[in-house]
Order: sequence, then structure tokens, then C-alpha cells
Amino acid sequence: MTPEEIKAMVDMTTTINLEVYYYWCTAIMILIHAGFMMYEMGASRVKHVLAAGTKNVLAFAYMIPTFWLFGWWIYLAMTNGFIPDFEAGAAGVPWGENMGPNLQDNASGVFWGAFTLFACTTASIMSGSVIERIRMTAFIILAVVLGSVAWILSAAWGWHPAGWMVTQLGYHDFGASGVVHIISGFFALGVLIHLGPRVGRFNADGTANVIRGHSLPMTMVGLMLIVVGFFGFLGGCLFYGGTAQWTNIYGGPTTLSTICFNTLMGIAGGMIGAYTKTKDPFWMMSGALCGIISVAAGMDLYHPSVTFVLAFLGGVIGPISHNFLVKLRIDDAVGAVSVHGTCGILGVVALGVLGGGYPPFSEDVPTITFFGQFVGMLVMVALGFIPGYVLAWIFKSLGMLRASDEVQETGMDVEIAAHAYPEDMKTPHAGV
Repeated sequence: MTPEEIKAMVDMTTTINLEVYYYWCTAIMILIHAGFMMYEMGASRVKHVLAAGTKNVLAFAYMIPTFWLFGWWIYLAMTNGFIPDFEAGAAGVPWGENMGPNLQDNASGVFWGAFTLFACTTASIMSGSVIERIRMTAFIILAVVLGSVAWILSAAWGWHPAGWMVTQLGYHDFGASGVVHIISGFFALGVLIHLGPRVGRFNADGTANVIRGHSLPMTMVGLMLIVVGFFGFLGGCLFYGGTAQWTNIYGGPTTLSTICFNTLMGIAGGMIGAYTKTKDPFWMMSGALCGIISVAAGMDLYHPSVTFVLAFLGGVIGPISHNFLVKLRIDDAVGAVSVHGTCGILGVVALGVLGGGYPPFSEDVPTITFFGQFVGMLVMVALGFIPGYVLAWIFKSLGMLRASDEVQETGMDVEIAAHAYPEDMKTPHAGV
């Protein structure tokens, strides 16, 4: 073989290996949704279990066709703000040659699939906070708007190399502390304000009653599956451009080794921080998510020691934020607003402090600054909260948002026409 033929074979092998790498990152990300389903079902009382699981599965299912119809187009076309770039978006229209079988294109479907799974993750984040009282139709529509519109618009602005927040603010968010987690957490908060608490959650004087899910072990296993899925999630945030160097989503240098160090340190720091604060197994496992989310924005840049300390702080802040929301009589059933929203803020803003002045990756990208990260955080909060709040208000006004007190007391599973457990199991802590 000639040197040219050998090089062509090596290049082809490298390309195929990378496509397979992203394919399996996408597959591993499905564990996030298996985990969220177990997490939410375990956190539900027996009479609501199947309703919690069904809405999680349906959010996943509806996200796929809607992200194919218009979600991917938004990512490619909306980098400049609300003015679409139709030429850039042409590759994302559902009738385009890149959006179906094409023997010359092995990668478009894989990258579309990865972003679709990110979109599904945003819906699953919101899903847990609203268990036991939201109506199915309203939830599905809210999930589609969050995952196939609001989230992917934030990704076009702050997670695309040409996004205006990247090119004008130097916004940096490697593992999506802002573009996935702030968006999802604050969208959920906007919904919760109108949805209201579960029947029996608060007393007339404002004090809160504990509503225990029927299976804490199921919830803990679900949370661990989410942690496993994060290895696909964060691994898929790396790129390999055909040189000898991995890059972050913006084209800056990093390594798979860096991400492995910092993912594991983020998990451990968050777990230890949350357990130190609460001594609660639920928050110990949720603390793993708090830790990862608190470091995700800069985990391509941080030293593992910095990651651990910041993740520990996130694990402490998560339950504190949740207790504050309880005092405001906001019933977030699984702490999603705090785990994803509050810790997402910590992740984005902390990078402005710890990574401020980091050299830019190219002439078109400014240096990371506290100002850029702080403004980016505000954009993410608004882009999540406003559509969630407005849509929930519309559904509430139409009487479509919340199940009646009678249905809640009977159990949301009455609408599923099935029983979670053949014996209609009741446990001492099921709260039924």
C-alpha cells in the first residue's frame, strides 16, 4: 500500500471510531431517563406510581419526533438570537438530505440523536418536580416546549461555537450547567408557582408536612443510574476534530482524562457535601447531581481538587435551597429546582470567578469573565422561567394544569387503568 492509501485508511478508521464513540455516548444517555423514571416512581406514593412513570416515558417519546421536526433546526438556525439564519438551518429541516438515510453521511443522525437525548433530559428534570398532581396533556406540551424549543434555543446561543453568547460574552458552559440545568430548573419553578402544592403538603399556618415516596431504595437506584448516564452526557460534550487533540464544544483543548477525573470528583464531592449537611440518603444521592452540575460548566478546565471543593459546596447548597423554597410554600417534590437550577447558577457563576481571564480559544471568542458568565446566567434563568411561568398560567386559566383534589386523593393512577402492584401494596410510609 502507498503512504497515501495507508493515511486514507487510518483517517477512515478514526472517523468510524469517533462516530461509534458518539453513538454509544447517546445510548448511555438513555440510562439518565431510566434513572429519572425510577427516581420519580420511587418518590411517588403507591397510588401515583404509574402516572409518574407514564408521563416520564411519554415526555421521552414526544421529544423525539418534535426535536426531529423543529428542534434541530432551531439549534442550527438561531445562533444570532431570535433572527433565524435560514442558510445555516437548512441542514436541520426534516425534509433535508441530512435528516434521513444518506450513505454519504454517517454522523448527522448520531449528533441529532445526542442533542435529542439532551432535550429529553430537560423534560425529565422538570417531570420530577410536578409529580402527583399535574395533568398529562399539560405536562406533555410543557415538556415539548422546554426540550424542543426553550432548551435548544439556549444551546444555540450558549453551546454553539457561533452562538451570540459565546462570541460576544465569552460564555463558557462545557457540561451545560446553564444551557441544560438552569433552563430546566427555572422552567420547573415557573410551572410550580401556578401548579401549587400536593394536597396535604402544607398546613393552613404554612408549616410543611413530609410526604414520603413509597420506595426510597428505588429512588436511590434511579439516582445512581442518572449518575451512570452522565458519563455518556459529559463524554458527548467532547469533540475530536481529526487532529491529535480532543476539544470542548467550543473548540478549546481538553482531554477525556480531564473529564473522567472531574466527573468522578464532582460525584464524590457532591455526595459528601449533601450527606454532611443532611445525613439523608435521598440527599446524599441527589448530592451527586448537585456536585456534577456545580462543576459542569468548567470541568474541562478545572483541577480535580478544585472540582471536589466546588462540588462539595454544591452538595451543601442544594438542600439549603430546597428548604428555602419549602418556606415559600413551593412544593418541588424531588428538589429539581434546587439541584438543577440553584446548582446550575453556582456552576456558571463560579467559572466566572475561578476561570476568569482564561485565554480565549480563538480570535472570535472573548476571554472568560465574571461579567460574561453572570449575564449568561441571567439569560438562562429568564429563558427557562418565563416560558414555564407563562404556559403554566395559560393552562391554569383553562383549567388544564392541575388534577382535582379528588383525583389526587384517590391517586393519579386512576387515569392509567392499571395497578402498579397486584396486591395494591400499602406500606407504613407510603402516605396513602
